Amino acid sequence: MKIFTLNCNGKLLTISTPVVMGILNVTPDSFYDGDKYTDERTMLLYVEKMLNDGAAIIDIGGVSTRPGAESVSEEEELKRVINPIKRIHQSFPDAILSIDSFRSRVAEEAIQNGVAIINDISAGEDANMFNIAAKYSCPVILMHRVGNFETMHQKISAGNILVDILDYFIQKIKVATEAGVKDVITDVGFGFSKTIEQNFYLLEHLEIFKQLNKLLLVGLSRKSMLKKLGGTTPDDALHATNVANTMALNHGANILRVHDVKEAMECIKIYEGERIV
Repeated sequence: MKIFTLNCNGKLLTISTPVVMGILNVTPDSFYDGDKYTDERTMLLYVEKMLNDGAAIIDIGGVSTRPGAESVSEEEELKRVINPIKRIHQSFPDAILSIDSFRSRVAEEAIQNGVAIINDISAGEDANMFNIAAKYSCPVILMHRVGNFETMHQKISAGNILVDILDYFIQKIKVATEAGVKDVITDVGFGFSKTIEQNFYLLEHLEIFKQLNKLLLVGLSRKSMLKKLGGTTPDDALHATNVANTMALNHGANILRVHDVKEAMECIKIYEGERIV
């Protein structure tokens, strides 16, 4: 595996083997863990657990992107995320935090309070997002989707979805690089604008995206597509998530974005053990 070193707002993160990004939703309506971590003590204990379990990055989000989720104003998003970011950064100053937002103002205020990575599901639709990332030397995660917040879960018909997503990333990476962004991470966007069949086709062909020479993040944790692997609801989809994450690792994933850090780390340990035998 190629070694990547990310400059995360002054902190260096070296990725030579796959790593885990732990999800922290500070929302009342996330599809899996909505309203679980809005209490400060519970939130900090959960972050501590994720870090102790091996998370290299903690991803903080204040807007649910589940199908049917209501849009949230910029002010409400800021209200939800900034104080948690402050408290997490104060309690765990060495932790690398990311902000899951498609708004540049939210990203900038988050960075000013301790965040080091931008996770943008819109891949720079906010015209100022890449400028903010460049200003603070923050890596940007670019996710593939089609449409806006209201339409991004509608299924798309694609002649060759692999080629379409590759072209999408090539264009987005070019724009980000020209704006001064140094580090780009790609995310094919499992569950966004894709049929179940397209999701599994992508999972089986992730290697094609390695030609972009960028880190590849995979977000499969407890998603509805995993019903095909045996999970019927997000609550009982852990085993299916582990299977899917192991498949993703075998096909080139560098970062696993998950709700269950300990189990994802076990997937990585098994993958690494098999790889060196």
